[in-house]
Amino acid sequence: MKRRFRWLVVFGLVALLAAGIFFGFGGSRTARFGKTKVPVPVEVARARLATVPVYLHALGTVTAYRTVTVEPMITGPLKQVFFHEGQYVRKGQLLAQIDPRPYEAVLAQALAKLAQDRATRTSDQLQAKQNAALVKKGFVSKQQWISAWTTYLAAKAQVKQDRASILTNRINLTYTRILAPISGRTGILQVDPGNIVTPSLPNGIVTINRLQPIYVQFSLPQQDLPEINQAMARGPLPVLATIANQTGHGDARDRGVLTVLDNQINASTGTLTLRARFPNPKLDLWPGSYVDVDVEIRVLPKVVTIPTVAVQEGPAGDFVYLVKQDKPGQKLASVLIRPVQMSYENGMLAVIGSGLHVGDQVVTEGTSRLKSGATIRIAARMKPGR
Repeated sequence: MKRRFRWLVVFGLVALLAAGIFFGFGGSRTARFGKTKVPVPVEVARARLATVPVYLHALGTVTAYRTVTVEPMITGPLKQVFFHEGQYVRKGQLLAQIDPRPYEAVLAQALAKLAQDRATRTSDQLQAKQNAALVKKGFVSKQQWISAWTTYLAAKAQVKQDRASILTNRINLTYTRILAPISGRTGILQVDPGNIVTPSLPNGIVTINRLQPIYVQFSLPQQDLPEINQAMARGPLPVLATIANQTGHGDARDRGVLTVLDNQINASTGTLTLRARFPNPKLDLWPGSYVDVDVEIRVLPKVVTIPTVAVQEGPAGDFVYLVKQDKPGQKLASVLIRPVQMSYENGMLAVIGSGLHVGDQVVTEGTSRLKSGATIRIAARMKPGR
């Protein structure tokens, strides 16, 4: 009995010792892990020296370089159409034909009347000359001579009127052939052959747009006017047009030049209307579409740049998380808050006026979990403009 009790006491002491060791080790492990700083994974980029163009941004509307609505100049049945919708046509190309027969008949009548009136004019001229000789001899009265001469002058005027009528009829006959007034791309045919067309046709026969070159019209705040004038005084202003693709990002681009600065400010909107011309070689710009417009007003040479996402806003102004490494290329590092002055940013790059030097590393991703002195783990480096 005593031996059994002794073994129980020994077993209890061993169990208490084991429990103490376990909980003591676990508590110290928990304490150690609770005090350990877990590095924050971040992406970084280096401050670089670059030449940055300064743009004024706007939303523009594409308009055709030339737009002409082809309308008939005379009335008649549309006999034939010689183009298909969407076709590129050249200036002077035959587009359609109005039945010319009525106008040919009218012209023939005018020519016949001219011949008749010429004969009358010749007869009246001879009579007037004869009376002029006879009035000197007293065989006809002066009044008869004046009457014959007046009749001749009237016949002469009638011949001139006939010639003008013939010219009008010839012009009307040429209008039966409808020619392209400009080179460009045709739109949708507004009237089919067989219909009677008139000069008052609401939408004409077809609209022709010249697409190369092409215009983009846009507006900028009136506050930008002095800067635009200064830039235009230095030379033509480059303009970049960007078309958003299906993903919503700019894809197709065309580079043009600013051509027109409107001569007045829109008083209701406080904006200035401008127009730029683009070569449009691939026909990416289409009339009526919206494009992003960037007007290059100056260039900043050799400035310190970082990605715009690296710049944070604080109560005291802009700042960045500057990376501090003990050794170059080290994955673990720390950060500190560095106030900066941003002189310009274009959505991708920020130009830093002061606060950074070329080669400094700044955090671009993961800033929401940082504070000054935090430990970081560099996951990747992002190039400026990514």
